[in-house]
Order: sequence, then structure tokens, then C-alpha cells
Amino acid sequence: MKNNSLLIRTAIIVVITLIGIYLVFGPRGSVSANSFTWEGIKTNLAKNINLGLDLKGGSHLVMRVKTEEYLKKLTENNEGAALNAAKEAQLPVSDATYTAENNNYQFTLNLTDASKAQEVIDAVKQKVDLVNWTENVSGNSINWSLPLQAQAKLKEQATEQALKIIESRINAFGVKEPTLQRQGRPDSGQILLQMPGVENPERIKELVRGESRLELMKIVSPPNPSPVQIYPTKEAALATIGGKETDTRKVLVYAERDETLTANQTPPDQRPKQYVIVESPAVVDGGELRDANSVSRTGSDSDYQISFSFKPSGAQKFGDWTGKNIGNYMAVVLNGEVKSAAYIKSQIFDSGEISGRFTKNTADDLALALKSGALPAAIEYQEERTVGPSLGADSIRSGVSASIGGLVLVVLFMLFYYRGSGINAVIALLLNLLLTMAALVVFGSTLTLPGIAGLILGIGMAVDSNVLIFERIREELRLGFSPAESVKLGFDRAFVTIVDTHITTIISSMILYLYGSSPIKGFAVTLILGLLINLFTAVFVSRTIFNWVLSRNPKMEKISI
Repeated sequence: MKNNSLLIRTAIIVVITLIGIYLVFGPRGSVSANSFTWEGIKTNLAKNINLGLDLKGGSHLVMRVKTEEYLKKLTENNEGAALNAAKEAQLPVSDATYTAENNNYQFTLNLTDASKAQEVIDAVKQKVDLVNWTENVSGNSINWSLPLQAQAKLKEQATEQALKIIESRINAFGVKEPTLQRQGRPDSGQILLQMPGVENPERIKELVRGESRLELMKIVSPPNPSPVQIYPTKEAALATIGGKETDTRKVLVYAERDETLTANQTPPDQRPKQYVIVESPAVVDGGELRDANSVSRTGSDSDYQISFSFKPSGAQKFGDWTGKNIGNYMAVVLNGEVKSAAYIKSQIFDSGEISGRFTKNTADDLALALKSGALPAAIEYQEERTVGPSLGADSIRSGVSASIGGLVLVVLFMLFYYRGSGINAVIALLLNLLLTMAALVVFGSTLTLPGIAGLILGIGMAVDSNVLIFERIREELRLGFSPAESVKLGFDRAFVTIVDTHITTIISSMILYLYGSSPIKGFAVTLILGLLINLFTAVFVSRTIFNWVLSRNPKMEKISI
């Protein structure tokens, strides 16, 4: 029975070791003859383990959401919505004003009949969300202001919303193992983005801060236009609607795209601007989008369109509107510019497209931006650093040198101080290192420079476990117990102490992971994995090796320790 138990234990160790070797050094995908050469193994190792920014190189960006713009837009929108609500209820409101600067965000409705103030307030509250606003009635005016505490709360919400949108854009773009988190005070609007392996982040920067306000609006044109009424200047367009824009009529730039230019064509940004008149508000906006994708019309990389589909609520509104406007033109408005004008031939419910000859990259980026939603406010970049791959290679070299140096010193000490039993400790130590790296691969964790420090500390903790066990075995030998009894008692009595020290260190590391920054988390992850694996290597593996030695010589009177 003892031999069967020993064989089972050995089989478990061998299988786990082989799996660990494959996970760390094995090829992924197609296997070739070079996969098992020294160069191939190094390549496999580099592919299997995700390296952080400090080891692989890449880009470090600190951006800020312009939360003051968000509050300004919110104030302006509330002012307009409040005025419209009062006018729809046919209440005596003459005009509205707003202020949005220097932490002072407020808007005011001016009344021609002060006795109707409460009716105006009730009508406005039915249409406008004013939960965070403080209301004040003074004479013929009703004022709503935003307290500082509410400003901080809304700024934090805007930052969190921007963080989620940026995360979806980055994930869809395919950056491997990015670090994205808020930085500074909760209401500061600062966001940290680190992208390992990305040395030229310009395209990603444009994607992150790119606007994606999509609106579908009716184009105002004379009867039976052919094709659509376009004005050469904004003044010419305004002249047809009384000289200025109104709540229901807006003049927008008509800028249908064509990025595939021949040598004789003028780039779009150098062409004279053209204008169209649209009805406001929009029929449907980007908040109703369900999906957006880039589509090649001809199979060419330079002839892409963007197709989009609506959520059920948006599809119903769009269908009702197109059904009533057959024969009219619809403007596809992106970020305040008309990108294309579509003639409505029949009722359309759930989809549409932005035509124009986009390149593949531009179409992909725009579709991603539309799909992720519009940012609550513009993004500005406050800090940008690029870590070159050579600096990352230096960090790897320094970290590996420190790890190997520490490992060699520990191995020499264990062999010198514990003699033959030191070999046992060295085997357990190397296996711990291998399985910790394999665990990083399994969990998809990123190895950073602090993570290497966690590996080195894990080596120290693994040695500490072996020292505890070996010293207990020595004590039992001094008390006159046989080698077999000393090994059994040594492991049994040291086990509780080992578990106790590991649990306390793991709890501390978990707190570091939960509340620490990205580098601290890298340190905590490798240390936790190393400690958990050490319970297997220092106890199970090391004891199995002792049992093998004792099984070969049951009458052994001395043990090399």
C-alpha cells in the first residue's frame, strides 16, 4: 500500500511538472521543428507570458475628461429643455439664461407673470431631471443652481462613464493587457492608460478621444429637390430661414467623405464648405444604437461604409418617422456635420448607413466609437511617455539577473547547510518557480518588474518553509527518533506553522491587490501564486522525495541533513 501511495504521489508530481513545462515553454498554435530548439523555446516563453509596460515597452498616457465641459453642456441642455417644457405647457415664460464657468453652474427662467411660478416649476420637473439642482424663486425669476457637492458627484459619474467607454474602445481595438484606471481625486477626471507593446499610440489616442455623436435629422429643402438643397455659404442658408438659426432649424456643414483621392483631387479639408438646413431636434440619436460595423462595398480597402442598427425603441421611432417622410431627405449627422444625405424611398425600421469612401482603418475606428457610445465630454492628454523595447529588455535582464543571483545563493546555502537534503529543497524550489510562471500563463496575468520582485520574495518564502521543516527533522533526530519517524514528525509539526505564515502573507498580499496601484498588483499576484504553490512543493513534493529515499533503504540509520 505504501509503495502504491508513493507511486500515485510521484505520478501527480510528474504530470503537474510536465503541464507546467508545456504551459511556460511549449509552442502555441502551429508546431514546427524550430519550436523545440533553444531559440524556439525562448520565443515560446516570450509569447506565453504577458509582459507589462516596464518589461515589454509601450505607451503610458494620462488623460483628463473635461468635466467642466460636461457640466456646461448639462446646464445648457437643462436650460433649453426647461424653456421648451414651459412653452409647451403655454406658461408665461419670456426667456431663459444660463451661466457655466468657475464652478458656477446655473440657469434661470424669466416669467411675465410671477404668480405662475409654481406651475412653471411643476411643468419643468415633469420634463427635466433636476434631482441634483437647487431651486430658488425670486420675483419674476426661477433659478436652478448646482451645489459644489453635486458638481463633484456629477464629475465623478462623468469620469466613470468615460472610463467604461474608453475601456470598450480599447478592448475592441485589440490592445493586449492594457491598464486602465482612474487616477487622482474621484472628481479630477484623470484616467491612466498603459498599453504594453504599443510604441506609436497616435491612432489609439484619436480613437479614445474621438467624438461619436450620431444623429438622424430631416433635411429642409424646397419641394422636389434634385437631389438635395445645398448652400455655398452659411449666410445663404440662414437667409432662407429668417437670418438666424431657431429651435427647430439648424444650419450644418455638409461634408460627405471621400478619403480615396487621385493626384488631381483636392483633400476634403481644403475644399470649400457647403451647408444644408436640418430640422431639430434629431429623430433618433446615437443613444439608440444597438450595433455599428464597417462594411466594404466593393471588396476594396478604400471603399468602406458604416452600417448601424437600432435598439427596439429607436427602431420604432425611426420607422414611424420614415413612414411619414417618404420622398424627403434624411441627414446622417456625425459630430455636428452632415456626412451623408439619404433619400427616403420607403419606411425603414432598424438600420441605416453612413456612406462615403472611408478607408478601412477610419471606418473601423468610427464604427468602434459609435458602438461604444459618445464620451460625456472631450478628452485632453496631460502626460505621455513611451517606454522603448530596449529599456524593457534592460529591465528584463536586470530582473532575471537578480532572480538568478538570488536563486544561486539560496541553492549554495541549502546544499552547504543541509547537505544531501539540500538537493530536496532545491528541486522543490525550482518546481515552485516553474509552476508560478505556469500559473501566470493560466490566469493570463501580466508579469511586471514588481512582479519579478514578488517572484524573488516567493523564493525566499519557499526556502523559509524548507528551513522550518528541516530544522524540525533535526530536532526529532536529536531526540533519538529514527530517520523515518523524524521525517514524519518534522513535516507534521511544521505544517501548521507553514500554513499560518502563508495565510497571513496571502491576506496582506490580497489587500495590496485590492487597494494598490497597477505595479503593486503585479507584485501581489506573483507573491500570492508563489505562496499557494509553495504549499504543494515544500510539503507534498519535498515529503515525497524523502519518502522515496527512505523506501529504498528502510533500515537507514542516518539522514543527510
